[in-house]
Amino acid sequence: MSDEGFDAGHRVAPVPAGRLTARRERLGSTVLVVLAGELDLDSLAPADEALERALADGPARVVVDLAELGFCDSSGLNLLLRTRIAAQEAEIELRLAAAPDGQFGRLLELTGAGAVFSLHASVPDALADA
Repeated sequence: MSDEGFDAGHRVAPVPAGRLTARRERLGSTVLVVLAGELDLDSLAPADEALERALADGPARVVVDLAELGFCDSSGLNLLLRTRIAAQEAEIELRLAAAPDGQFGRLLELTGAGAVFSLHASVPDALADA
């Protein structure tokens, strides 16, 4: 994902990777990362890059919008868990927004990973008090 044109208030165009798109948007002291499609081993790279760059931007908070995430396997969950650890080390708050009730919600439930994330029903909820 290119940093071209990325600064406060500007969007970066989505970068397709087969079945996944990932984009970042700066919203004040928060970086919003939108993941859409299927997050699995084959489509991990753009999501990984978008999340790494979001943390590198040094925001107070990163919100990951999962409303359009149709599928996530264990490699995608592992990426989100690694991102959570990196965010904690950088003292950046990480919030997951609009985590689907379907397959991803079940993955969080089965693995117990839902207990370690700050989960929010929607992006506006995750941005509240930002």
